[in-house]
Amino acid sequence: MIKIKDPRLIKLAKSLVNYSVEAKAGSHVLITGHFAAKPLLLELVKEVKRIKAYPYIEYIDDDISKEILETNDEVRLDMLVKWNTQKFKDIDCSIRVYSSQNDYAFSTVSDELKTLQSKKLRPAMDIIINDKKWVLLNYPNHTLAHKAKMTYEDFYDYCLKVSSLDYKKMNEAFKPLKILMDRTDKVLLKSPGTNLEFSLKGLGSEPCAGECNIPDGEIFSAPVKESVNGTITYNTKSGYRGDVYENVSLTFENGKIVKATCQNEANIEKLNKIFNTDDGSKYVGEFAIAINPYILHPMGDILYDEKIAGSIHFTPGQAYTGVADNGNRSAVHWDLVLIQRKDYGGGEIYFDDVLIRKDGIFVLDELKGLNPENLK
Repeated sequence: MIKIKDPRLIKLAKSLVNYSVEAKAGSHVLITGHFAAKPLLLELVKEVKRIKAYPYIEYIDDDISKEILETNDEVRLDMLVKWNTQKFKDIDCSIRVYSSQNDYAFSTVSDELKTLQSKKLRPAMDIIINDKKWVLLNYPNHTLAHKAKMTYEDFYDYCLKVSSLDYKKMNEAFKPLKILMDRTDKVLLKSPGTNLEFSLKGLGSEPCAGECNIPDGEIFSAPVKESVNGTITYNTKSGYRGDVYENVSLTFENGKIVKATCQNEANIEKLNKIFNTDDGSKYVGEFAIAINPYILHPMGDILYDEKIAGSIHFTPGQAYTGVADNGNRSAVHWDLVLIQRKDYGGGEIYFDDVLIRKDGIFVLDELKGLNPENLK
């Protein structure tokens, strides 16, 4: 049994409060989390208290959330947006600690209610995403350990190891790739089932090294909205709105999804409903290259899977505003992951017809600092 008083949790809490969201004396810090994450939530409150800031706690429970979600209508959601909008404006930063026990907790809720909530709550959530300092992470539990095919004790240790990576070192290693991405026009992705072209021209990029996600390790941009052409086939499972999809394949013409399939034919209709949520759900809002050296295999948790070394994610839906913003707006933001290492079939990334990464390994000298052996 893991002891609640774990010095690694104290260290992680200090990093989240002081490095990730940069809380200061007098800051109003919103801390949201599942009750199962209480050991870390407690250390976060203690650290916020130590620096003389103000903590605010909100608990998440999947069973209660499901029952509430089934009561949703325009009246309730309008009230919730009103409350959340004021709350999110008043806080200075947000720390969210998830520890969900069941990917299918909301599978019996209708797609219509899920879509309605996504659309209604997006503007309020954008206040945090675009205007505040925020960070997300998952607290280890038995469900995640099962997905990772580890004992709980081993997974707990693994999570804290990944979460305590030297993110300042990673941030320095990202600088040459950011310079390259910022001047890149044409991108070509090649992998089994994937031949995709798009432009990054003028959109810039943003390295992520522990500021918003833990674990972290990606640099993102966005494609010029109507520049995407070709097909991408993702080789990791992905949960979305209470269902899990495998081998999702998307074909684009002039930026727009014109065909969407997945391995389980019974899920294809639901898959296409996601991309019919609104006009923006048919276009892509993010392209990211991932490099975390300790995350090598998918486990069905997007906070980990989108950081897998040697992977990319190509995200239908909402673009981030303020940086790498291609103007796409949607209630959807679905990070779908393609691993390009040899053990997953391999793959290549070209920037302006120059090979920059092959089979998950950067080949340009200035980018080799991002390869796994140099980040551990």
